[in-house]
Amino acid sequence: MIKVGDTLPGVTLSEYSEVEGNGCSLGPNPVDVQKAAAGKTLAIFAVPGAFTPTCSAKHVPSYLENADALKAAGVDEIWCLSVNDPFVMGAWARDQKSGGTIRMLADGDAAFAKATGLTLDLNGKGLGLRSNRYSMLVKDGKVATLNVEAPGKYEVSDGATLLAQAKG
Repeated sequence: MIKVGDTLPGVTLSEYSEVEGNGCSLGPNPVDVQKAAAGKTLAIFAVPGAFTPTCSAKHVPSYLENADALKAAGVDEIWCLSVNDPFVMGAWARDQKSGGTIRMLADGDAAFAKATGLTLDLNGKGLGLRSNRYSMLVKDGKVATLNVEAPGKYEVSDGATLLAQAKG
């Protein structure tokens, strides 16, 4: 499993864009994790699935509520990762009204989750291989803090916890 001090994996995620601009075309666009993280401080959190109850009611809202404070604490971007396709992540971004605040990044084939060792096997529940719930503060591509939730829990990966760590 990835740990503090490790470099983010060299994988490509996808991001759905509803408007053209900044080198992004309409629709899904590739996001090279290492290039996108270079020289930035990132607040990254991952969820088991878009539109799921805890993820929609608590996890994403906690980062929306703390977005301004995270930026004031030196965070350049907030990323939400989920093992979903970019179209679902784009629809979830619209539903959560997170556009321009949180980058909703699709880990469609769980490449990031597998590379970090942060997978959650939900095959018996009809959901397949997903990402565990966690948060991390990343500085210039290296993990500075990591908060991994126990299965079925939501206690340490919220926006307020990561904000306290970003300030510390």
